[in-house]
Amino acid sequence: MTETLVTVGLDERSYPIHIRSGLLADISMDLQEKQFASRYGVISDEYVAGLYGESLLQSLSNAGIQAELITFPRGEESKNLQTIATLASELARRGFDRSDALIALGGGVTGDVTGFLASIYMRGIPFVQVPTTLLAQVDSSVGGKTGVDIPEGKNLIGTFYQPRSVYIDTDVLQTLPRDELRGGLAEVIKYGVIHDADFFAFLGSNRDAVFDLDRNVITRLIARCCEIKAWVVEQDEREGGLRRILNFGHTIGHAVEAASSFRIMHGMAVGIGMCAAGDLAVKTGCLSRQDAHEIRTMVESYGLPVSVPAELDRDVIKKYLLIDKKTIGGRVFYVLPETIGKVIITDQVRSEDVDSVLRNA
Repeated sequence: MTETLVTVGLDERSYPIHIRSGLLADISMDLQEKQFASRYGVISDEYVAGLYGESLLQSLSNAGIQAELITFPRGEESKNLQTIATLASELARRGFDRSDALIALGGGVTGDVTGFLASIYMRGIPFVQVPTTLLAQVDSSVGGKTGVDIPEGKNLIGTFYQPRSVYIDTDVLQTLPRDELRGGLAEVIKYGVIHDADFFAFLGSNRDAVFDLDRNVITRLIARCCEIKAWVVEQDEREGGLRRILNFGHTIGHAVEAASSFRIMHGMAVGIGMCAAGDLAVKTGCLSRQDAHEIRTMVESYGLPVSVPAELDRDVIKKYLLIDKKTIGGRVFYVLPETIGKVIITDQVRSEDVDSVLRNA
């Protein structure tokens, strides 16, 4: 299958996103050519390491590239400063230095952890992304956001640190649990709402092919999401303005995720958050009820939750809203759709409307 290439244009820090079926076996060839480092630490959670770790190491070894696999426990609960400290100590014990680099092999947690670790180990060493979940492939592996959680909130400790390259093998989605596939599709739907109504319509008419992991449809889906993400990042790398549109569904979504003690997966929480944002947009008068209904219908049609679970304490959700990293001076900023394909960023949302949406969600 022909490789699809998307470029994130950031001058001297620009990098390619390679998208192709079967790409995992050929990453070593590109790394050998680019020579980012003399040795690589492959960082992966224990589950993904069991699926792809040894085969990647063997491929790298066959290309004459020295690499070592370093794992950590799977799950959002590992996305913390203790994991960073443990991994950094392991790198130091193994003698990794500034001439070396890291490979993030896994989903969003692995990418965030590895990117953050790379940004601070030896004051910064190179890393590449090899995302193995749909969520990571279409979103978190691109753009250079890294970070970990603390008890007070999600992603409150982190850096902006761009990878040298992103390698997306669409075949790895065959081993992805169905819930994680659906979680990634929340981020996919997000891109249609914020920037591309035609892509939103494409998702509506190709749902069966998406769930069947049709190679052509999946490649087009991933590439379009990466194109939109790259376009946004090129204009606003550090989230000073435009990049904040990528947080559509995430303000309330992150709060729901944290209030559930991360029992609700990120993508599922984003699905809830997108529907809540649509309802808020209707209440503020910037979105028609019909468009809000279309967003909710799309989210639901992809098997994602559309409302906040009844057992979650609404006051706890509101507490997390106030410590969201997008909150400034006690003002919570929301990304609200004006129509499908266009959104605004505003802090002009009445607290009683938020209460109403959370109460009825």
